[in-house]
Amino acid sequence: MAAHKGAEHHHKAAEHHEQAAKHHHAAAEHHEKGEHEQAAHHADTAYAHHKHAEEHAAQAAKHDAEHHAPKPH
Repeated sequence: MAAHKGAEHHHKAAEHHEQAAKHHHAAAEHHEKGEHEQAAHHADTAYAHHKHAEEHAAQAAKHDAEHHAPKPH
């Protein structure tokens, strides 16, 4: 059986948030060392992961609203 689409989007959002956090930490470490070009690279990568996480979170919310929301009586 294929993975549930809603769950898949929730997992992808979480994975992108985790990757963003790793890049934020790397950016901070480079910044502390005065390595600003490397810090900027990691900051840009972190931002891209945040955007992907937002997209998956929106898809998960849309799926949940369409398929799992309480039905009106």
